[in-house]
Amino acid sequence: MRKISLTILLALTVVFVAACGNHSNTDTSRNSSAVTNGGTSSAKNSLEAVKASGKLRIGTEGTYAPFTYHDASGKLTGFDVEIAEEVAKRLGVEPEFFETQWDGIFAGMDAKRFDVIFNEVSINEDRKVKYDFSEPYIVSKAVLIVSENNEDIKTFADLKGKKAGQSLTSNLSDIARENGAEIVATDGFNQAMDLLTSGRIDATVNDGLSYLDLKKQKPDVKIKVVDEIPDGSQSAAVFLKGNDELVKAVSDAIVEMKSNGTYLKISEKYFGADVSK
Repeated sequence: MRKISLTILLALTVVFVAACGNHSNTDTSRNSSAVTNGGTSSAKNSLEAVKASGKLRIGTEGTYAPFTYHDASGKLTGFDVEIAEEVAKRLGVEPEFFETQWDGIFAGMDAKRFDVIFNEVSINEDRKVKYDFSEPYIVSKAVLIVSENNEDIKTFADLKGKKAGQSLTSNLSDIARENGAEIVATDGFNQAMDLLTSGRIDATVNDGLSYLDLKKQKPDVKIKVVDEIPDGSQSAAVFLKGNDELVKAVSDAIVEMKSNGTYLKISEKYFGADVSK
């Protein structure tokens, strides 16, 4: 009986050790898988992940013409949309747009709902702390707009004593004020244009891109640009930090589009001019 018991005891010991060994291997495998999955998750916005999924997930508003909006048929379109579509094409993937209100677009990026934002986002130091930017793809300059028959105002300095229609929350009003203009409050670009064309103001300092868009839509509107601030605000695609390869790939695509005429074609379609510089 003692010999039989000893034999049984040895057999149980072997089984127990084998079981422990298998459990250890299982844990190692699980941990390894967790590391791999975690790596995939952390690299969710990487170039490799984008190509593996076959899609570039793009955050945009869809309500900000002419950059990102819906046309008469309901199709999402616009300057930024077409630039993003061309970028995706050059990456060899399909564009997938996620329409998000401006107030939540960066939160959507932080939550990794999309890989990149194309939404006329200007590059500034505060944003660069948390996000990376691609090669800039559009430049907006402050311009001085007057009525077509105005010959008195030719430079910003000529605003002294003149009425300038300005949004009080815009830094463009500071330019008018610094040049001695009498500020007439407006709700935005469209109201400033109405006041200007009706002769109720002498000028407005406003966004050059908005001016180009208006002239594209209404070429007969009787206004003109007489001066501009040479240093414009640059806008680019936005990424979470740590996605250097994806940033480079998108930047390379934008540079290629500028060099082969694709960019100019899109730019002239929406603005009637090259808005890259």
